[in-house]
Amino acid sequence: METETKRKIKGHIAASASILIWGTTFISTKVLLEDFTPIEILFYRFILAYLLLFVMSPKPIRPRKDKKELLYAAAGLCGVSLYFLFQNIGLTYTLASNAGVIVAVAPMFTAIISYFLISRASLHRNFVIGFFITITGVALISFNGNFVLKLNPLGDILMILGALSWAFYCNLLVFIDEKELSIIQHTRKVFFYGLLLMIPVIPFTDFHL
Repeated sequence: METETKRKIKGHIAASASILIWGTTFISTKVLLEDFTPIEILFYRFILAYLLLFVMSPKPIRPRKDKKELLYAAAGLCGVSLYFLFQNIGLTYTLASNAGVIVAVAPMFTAIISYFLISRASLHRNFVIGFFITITGVALISFNGNFVLKLNPLGDILMILGALSWAFYCNLLVFIDEKELSIIQHTRKVFFYGLLLMIPVIPFTDFHL
């Protein structure tokens, strides 16, 4: 039987691998922006991801008839459509290094939103201090140490909005807490709604097949 320590070690290894892969997306997206528009990168990326998830788990997923289906749609909007759209557009205005650090604020936003929506016992003094230190670091990076406000860091603001979108997404997952679906099916369903909610925006952008 697997011990708690082994499970924690596996969890830390998986989390570290996820962070490593996640960090490379800012650089790869920056490179792709030389040939593709933000909406094209977003759409093609998640079409490929959805197809891969479908191959891994092709079992049909029936829509639910309760509010959880709306939560899935909201999760797709926040965690796929809005977050990655803000990220891709933001990277046209800011550096990949800036984006990586700014999005690191997302866990802070997640905890604050969780405090108001889920549990009012999740915020502690050390957390609040750490949050303000993080925000200060984000501001220093955004303005390069120059506190003369020039509404130039549009990309940094978009990245912060992306972090907020991701924070709402993380909290929505808590409310969904789906037990009937596997992790792959659960992710596939969120991606489906994310793709579906992109479609109304595409005609108003410079999207090309």
